[in-house]
Amino acid sequence: MNKLDNTNYAIDLGDGVITFKNINTTLGFVRYNEEAEVEYIFVNPMFRRKGLAKKLLSIIEEKTNLKPTPQDPISPLGEKLFKIN
Repeated sequence: MNKLDNTNYAIDLGDGVITFKNINTTLGFVRYNEEAEVEYIFVNPMFRRKGLAKKLLSIIEEKTNLKPTPQDPISPLGEKLFKIN
C-alpha cells in the first residue's frame, strides 16, 4: 500500500504548475519550465514524508518526457530531494 493512499487530494495541472489540494489546504505544489527544471517545489509540513514531492516530480517527467532537475539556487531540503532520485 502506497503512503499516498490515505491522503485524499485533487491534482490541478496548470501551465508549468502542478498543485495538490484537499478541501482545506494546499498539500504541495511545484513550478517548472519546459526543460523540466524545477523552479520551486513546496510540500506543506503537515504532509511531508508521504511521497508527495516524488509524485510531483514524476508528473513533471510524464508531462515533459524529461527527468526533472533543480534550477539554481536550490534549498538544502531540495538538494536532499534530488539526491534521492
